[in-house]
Amino acid sequence: MKAAREGRVTDEMREVAKAEGLEPEKVRFLIAEGRVALLRNVKRSGRVRLVAVGEAMFSKVNANIGTSGTVVDVEAERRKARIAVEYGADTVMDLSMGGDLDEIRMMIMREAEPLPLGTVPTYQAWVEGLRRYGGLGIPSDWFIKIVERQLRQGVDYMTIHAALSRELAEKAVRSRRVIPITSRGGALLAAWMLENGEENPYRSHWSYLLELFAEYDAVISVGDSLRPGSIFDQHDELQVAELVEAARLVRSAREAGVQVIVEGPGHMTLDQIAANVRLEKQLTGGAPYYVLGPLPTDAAMGYDHIALAIGGALALWAGADYLCYVTPAEHLSLPTPEQVKEGIIAARIAAHAADLAKYGARAAGRDAAVSWARARLDWKTMLDHAFDPRGAARIHAQYGLRTRACDMCGQYCACLVLGKHMRGRGEPEPEELTRRILGSTLLP
Repeated sequence: MKAAREGRVTDEMREVAKAEGLEPEKVRFLIAEGRVALLRNVKRSGRVRLVAVGEAMFSKVNANIGTSGTVVDVEAERRKARIAVEYGADTVMDLSMGGDLDEIRMMIMREAEPLPLGTVPTYQAWVEGLRRYGGLGIPSDWFIKIVERQLRQGVDYMTIHAALSRELAEKAVRSRRVIPITSRGGALLAAWMLENGEENPYRSHWSYLLELFAEYDAVISVGDSLRPGSIFDQHDELQVAELVEAARLVRSAREAGVQVIVEGPGHMTLDQIAANVRLEKQLTGGAPYYVLGPLPTDAAMGYDHIALAIGGALALWAGADYLCYVTPAEHLSLPTPEQVKEGIIAARIAAHAADLAKYGARAAGRDAAVSWARARLDWKTMLDHAFDPRGAARIHAQYGLRTRACDMCGQYCACLVLGKHMRGRGEPEPEELTRRILGSTLLP
């Protein structure tokens, strides 16, 4: 951010611009304004892909992995990290709360390379703090020491639940919400504040946190502890009050030269999603918005990845920038590696659909290649451009390959029936097809 504000276009900005199909100067300007964040810790070792989130950037997808307090299977998490890379996640977050947390984090960082790695440091602070101090009498600065440790390890961005004040936590637990606090990190901090009668450690030490993140040029993701965990809690006083406080934190981070993004809901009906995105952008001056869907229904257990794709596509089209996946196991269990794959694919489809709507030709290359190949029954090209090529190929061949067409239509396929009549018609090339997708934003 310092270089961007000084007017310098760095090699990193040029690399991002090339990947995004933009001019380097535009990338520099948006980073300087705080409307784009580059998710990387300058002191991280190893290969790290430069991933930018925010205005004018392609929508990005994050995959959460990690152990739980009851299931610690390090090899399963290793497979999940590799799946995240293979199936096209842009970033990975380690949410581990069981086992040797430092060891697991470093393993995930290696296995998910070159993806940027995020964490929620509150988890490690809580788990190790309980063990070290024998209860909730954990010193306030312990939470900050964990942040510092993880920055030294090379973590690129962190969810910091600094917008949850003690006052808001007290209001939440006394509220008539269906679920007063659905955020795990937010609930842990609320319990600590209520038990100790102290302010949120991240708020008490905010100035020092900004110094730390500036030193590593890592990104703060302002956590939304009071996001609605039910559609019946959407856009209530608590959610909006926390977003207003998040906007204040964004302004102070920018003043300190720290990159910052904001996290969003959560559970929210379709009619409220665009308004939520508009509110975040207006309050924060266009800070990148990192959304967990939203899930537009509370009742999709077992298929929450589909619910997320529906709400996520709408949120991204409305101007959100970064989509955190959920898996079919959401609300039910720690996900398996296969469920992680399904979640990534669903979120990537949502992100791509939104980018087609927002950016038109800039995002339409994959679809043009598929459509051009489909008209010619060119199965190799079609399958190569699928979000899950092996899965698509397996379905294509599930009854055996009996005709040039698929087994839905077989010999009665439209492309076969009309084949001789369509020859020589001057069909469009893929490059022409992309120009037919204009793209427009949902919001003015």
